Amino acid sequence: MTSSSRVANALIYAGMTVGALITLLPFALGLLTLAGAGFGRAAAVTALMTAVILVGQLTFSVLAGYAFARLEFPGRDVLFWVYIATLMVPGTVTVVPLYLMMAEAGLRNTFWALVLPFMFGSPYAIFLLREHFRLIPHDLINAARLDGANTLDVITHVVVPSSRPVLATLTLITVVSQWNNFMWPLVITSGHKWRVLTVATAELQSRFNAQWTLVMAATTIAIVPLALLFIASQRHIVSSIVLSGVK
Repeated sequence: MTSSSRVANALIYAGMTVGALITLLPFALGLLTLAGAGFGRAAAVTALMTAVILVGQLTFSVLAGYAFARLEFPGRDVLFWVYIATLMVPGTVTVVPLYLMMAEAGLRNTFWALVLPFMFGSPYAIFLLREHFRLIPHDLINAARLDGANTLDVITHVVVPSSRPVLATLTLITVVSQWNNFMWPLVITSGHKWRVLTVATAELQSRFNAQWTLVMAATTIAIVPLALLFIASQRHIVSSIVLSGVK
């Protein structure tokens, strides 16, 4: 794919991609700009969307996970398992209801329509964090309580620092899933203003049907940030796996 982004279409059809040195990726990026594909804006929108969803999901998932793990309130376990049961509902089933809700709220083809359905936690993240928070020794939390810490202080200064490997894993999962999100942005947005990378790549493939150099370059651009994030998070992911195995 990367080598295909650096060569002419004639060489791709001829099978001559590996080792071809005719052009470089920056030149392909220039072609994308000259072609008016708007890939820079699509990348910026995708990055902003992913960042907002990531902050929202981690914040609400940590709070909900701690509540289900440590707080006592009526119907806690029933509410938790009802929420987890939503994992069995395919995402495509919720597309039409979500679209109607956003349209009625006047949010169609806006940035908030992209992020609101995914900001308030996820069942998988809440389940994973709840199970991890239940393994944190009560002595740590009780010691913080004796020092005068309230619930928010306990979460901020005790629970979150001891859960960094799990949070790093959830960060990677969330970023990858939202960065690659295609169906919802395609349905809820139109035009180029709030177009994301996946939609831009699909449109590029249809606009330049024979220009596989541009398509491969666009795909490479979309993959590079995820590869860098995985490399940066690899140590924390391994720590999370080891920690789960030990416990």
